[in-house]
Amino acid sequence: MTCWRELVEYVDRINEWNGASGSALIVMRRGEVVCEHYAGHHSHEAGARPIGADSQFNIASARKSYLGFAAAWALREGKIGSLDDAVTGYLPELDAALLQGTTIRHLLTHTHGLHEDVHGRLFREFAPGRSWAYRGVNVVMITDIIERVTGKTVAEILQEQVFVPLGFTETGWRTEASEHLVQVILDAPERTELNLGTDGSGGGMQRNLFVSARELAQWGQLHLTQGLVEGRPVVPAEIIQLATSVHSPEPTDPALPPMGFFWYVQDRPAARSEIGPAVPHGSFQILGVTGPLVLVVPEEELVVVRMANKRYNYSGPDGDYLHYLREFGDRVMASVS
Repeated sequence: MTCWRELVEYVDRINEWNGASGSALIVMRRGEVVCEHYAGHHSHEAGARPIGADSQFNIASARKSYLGFAAAWALREGKIGSLDDAVTGYLPELDAALLQGTTIRHLLTHTHGLHEDVHGRLFREFAPGRSWAYRGVNVVMITDIIERVTGKTVAEILQEQVFVPLGFTETGWRTEASEHLVQVILDAPERTELNLGTDGSGGGMQRNLFVSARELAQWGQLHLTQGLVEGRPVVPAEIIQLATSVHSPEPTDPALPPMGFFWYVQDRPAARSEIGPAVPHGSFQILGVTGPLVLVVPEEELVVVRMANKRYNYSGPDGDYLHYLREFGDRVMASVS
């Protein structure tokens, strides 16, 4: 724990500045937990439950790593033919002219160029593969495609392939409040939400996936070991390799981040990547808007999970949240001994 003290202090400091009420940090090295830290409470309310090992955080967009896994599983199973298949071949009801040239690859790497207006109508921001933008329409589309071609929701795929084999009980799409669920702090300390779903289908549309820090770390560890658990194969390595390898089209702008299946991947230098420059090549990371983060560094056999519960990651006085995300990764590497 001693060598990670500075990282613990950094995480606590950033969360305090950001107005979070609670946080967690877990570091796994070579399959062993070498740092486990919990701080604060489930909300700022007096008498709120302390954050503990069984606290479950809403992981927001970090849930896309589970969606990426389901997409990789569908590809390996032949349910999706190819990354370069046209989206309209799977969603024929959509405007074929608007989606012309848009592929599964574009959806999974945020290079699709589609967006919605205030009325929910699709429009095009840029040609497929010509730029990068973090939107939500691709998540809806790929989720719909997975369910159509497999006959299963994302949650059902994950339950069968990962959660049951690994004995996960602190990961799930929650529909009812419980003492284990951590509130999300909004724009004031007294304003909170749980963001529970209307059902537990886990199709990917609803943002009600709650996970404990320790199970999120095990999720990262599964990716580090490419599907091995205590030396035995639980998930085919090909699924993990698909999800965490770079699949972005050749960029028109070198600042655009290299992407796997929703994972940011450390490949070429990219100004818009959220991974710090000190983090080794081949590492990968995913983030949620409320602070949850999973960083996997294969070169160091390292998995780092950070949890927080404040909507919007800390951006400092200049509003540059990417600076603090990259700084986190660089501080992780400075702590490795």
